[in-house]
Amino acid sequence: VQLQASGGGSVQTGGSLRLSCVASGSTFSDYSMGWFRQAPGKERAFVAAVNWSGDGTYYADSVKGRFTISRDNDKNTVYLQMNSLKPEDTAVYYCAAVEGPEPTGWVHEYGYWGQGTQVTVSS
Repeated sequence: VQLQASGGGSVQTGGSLRLSCVASGSTFSDYSMGWFRQAPGKERAFVAAVNWSGDGTYYADSVKGRFTISRDNDKNTVYLQMNSLKPEDTAVYYCAAVEGPEPTGWVHEYGYWGQGTQVTVSS
C-alpha cells in the first residue's frame, strides 16, 4: 500500500488543522492505520490509531481530547483532526499502515509509511 499525507501547515497556539492520508495500491480496509510524529532531535512517537473498520480508536495521552482520528474506507483515507494545538505539537506527522484488524502503537510494527507533513505551532 502507498500512502500520501497532506494537510500540514503553520498555525498559532489554539488553532486547528486536519491531516489527510490517502492510500492506494491495496485494499484499504485490510489495514489498521496510525499517525505518528517526529520532532527535531526526538524519536518518532505514536499519536493515534484506528482499527480497520473505524470503530476503534486509540490515542497518546498527550493528544487525548484534542485530536480525533477517523477513516473513510470508501475514500481510502484516514484523517487526523487536530484542535487546541500547542507548540509542543510541532513535528513532522506521518501516517502509517499495518495489516490486520487492530492497530498498535509500536513504530516498528507498521510496514508502510507516508512521506510526512510538517505541522508548526507558534506561541
